[in-house]
Order: sequence, then structure tokens, then C-alpha cells
Amino acid sequence: MDVNVMMQYVTYGLALIGVLAFLVSIIVQVIKELPRLNQIPTSIVALATSLILCPMALVILCTYYKMVITWYYIIASVVAAFIVYLVATGGWEKVKSIWDRTKYKDSEGE
Repeated sequence: MDVNVMMQYVTYGLALIGVLAFLVSIIVQVIKELPRLNQIPTSIVALATSLILCPMALVILCTYYKMVITWYYIIASVVAAFIVYLVATGGWEKVKSIWDRTKYKDSEGE
């Protein structure tokens, strides 16, 4: 595969993750004050929204491009849903703090 084509796909993928994270944030802000949902933590509502929105986006894209939906597309959309959830909730800071706590620190350099 050509590097230019690969970079174009990566760019489209990152843009799609950004758009989906924006949509998840908007949807969560709108629905988190509903009577039954205001007792559930916002992060769980965001995760559930992401797990619904990403496979739905996959189905829409496959329908638009007239592609057959295969099982690994579904698995990839569920994995992408967790990435979208992290982006939508600012979870990269959480992941970085976990990484900083667990990574090897050189005792001589400190």
C-alpha cells in the first residue's frame, strides 16, 4: 500500500474519531439531565453513548459505500468506541497519569 494512501486513511480515521467524540460530548450534555440518567455517573453515560454511536456510524458508512459488514468491522467499531470515549471525556490525561505512575524511573538520574 502506498504511504500517501495510508496517511490519507489515518487522517480520515482521526477526523472521524474527533467528530464522533464531539457528538458523544454533545449527546451526553443533552441527555445527562434526564430524570433517570441524572443518577448515573456521566462517564458511564458517555461510554454507553459511545458504544451505541460508533457501531451505528459503522453501519451508516457501510451502507453509504455499499460495503458488506463483516464481524471484524464490528469488533473494530467497539474498540474505536473506547477511544472515542477517552477523547470525549478527556481520558488521555487519565491514561497519561497511569502511565507516569507505572513506567520505569531511573534511580540514578533522579
